[in-house]
Amino acid sequence: MSSIVLLGSTGSIGVNTLIIAQRYNISIEALVAGANIELLNRQIAIHKPKVVAIAHASDRHKVNHSHVLCGDEGILTLIENAKSTTIVNALVGYAGLAPTLKATSMGKRVALANKESLVVAGEFIDMSLITPIDSEHFGLWYLMNERPFSKLYITASGGAFRDWELSKMKDATFSDALKHPNWSMGNKITIDSATMINKLFELLEAKWLFNTSNIDAIIEKKSIIHALCEFNDGSTTAHFAGVDMKLPIAFALRGEVQENILPSTDLLAMGSLEFLPIEAERYPIWSIKEDILLNPHLGVVINAANEVAIEAFQKEQCSFFGMSDMILNAYKKFNKVKASNIADIIQIDKEVRAYVQ
Repeated sequence: MSSIVLLGSTGSIGVNTLIIAQRYNISIEALVAGANIELLNRQIAIHKPKVVAIAHASDRHKVNHSHVLCGDEGILTLIENAKSTTIVNALVGYAGLAPTLKATSMGKRVALANKESLVVAGEFIDMSLITPIDSEHFGLWYLMNERPFSKLYITASGGAFRDWELSKMKDATFSDALKHPNWSMGNKITIDSATMINKLFELLEAKWLFNTSNIDAIIEKKSIIHALCEFNDGSTTAHFAGVDMKLPIAFALRGEVQENILPSTDLLAMGSLEFLPIEAERYPIWSIKEDILLNPHLGVVINAANEVAIEAFQKEQCSFFGMSDMILNAYKKFNKVKASNIADIIQIDKEVRAYVQ
């Protein structure tokens, strides 16, 4: 691979993608960023993209580049005009869907870190063009190795409130929810981790990627094991790796990696491991896990409701558990909808947001 287009260059996946690209001399044809123009300008100076896109036209004058596109349309134009056949999509939320659809419709390969693309519209996306950049799905792919499996498992850290007393969680604030025990990520994914909706999303992603509903998630507090695969012969294997996205990114960009990307796992330093169930009392969203795996087309409903609920929580318009109530309420209300195409998806997304607001 000689060049890539990177969407979401200033987030943690984007920053790590640029490190891997530099290591393997992959040039950056285009960078897409949101509002962190200062970091974008540093990236432009180092990687010299031909074109750049940003979220807001009002920031254009701050960008040190002669060819700057703006907004959602700008991103789609950039993908359309790109010569690169690989698009890394590390945008956050529903905003990442249209770029995934645009890239795959042109036959471009998408290294996908945008969960919402598959959650919302998995049945309308050509999976042969998708390579997931996600430690859990990368772990599953790594373990499966085309052998027949009986069940797949991904792991969860448990989020910011896994050790809180249940009675205190109802008073948890937005800033409390951002204190992740294992790592530092963007606001949305950290909140999604606290409610556990991110694992529901990852189960849906796995459903589309690996064509199975026989999948579950469990809590592993140290975040050392990312995935487990139970095979037809009765054996189970686990994927151990440090909490570092460079490994899945390297495989997504290179196809195969032979050299050392991460330090090896120190088993003695790790000590004991513990697996715990995800309980609906602490994570109310988990009550619909079985149902949504049987009805994955409803991913568009929970995603739209979740984005509105996070905004309400941030503005102190609902409690921590109030977010899950809003999502479950929307899920019940819209449980009969079924999109036949992308236009339907867009319409359902709008209706759900309007209802939840």
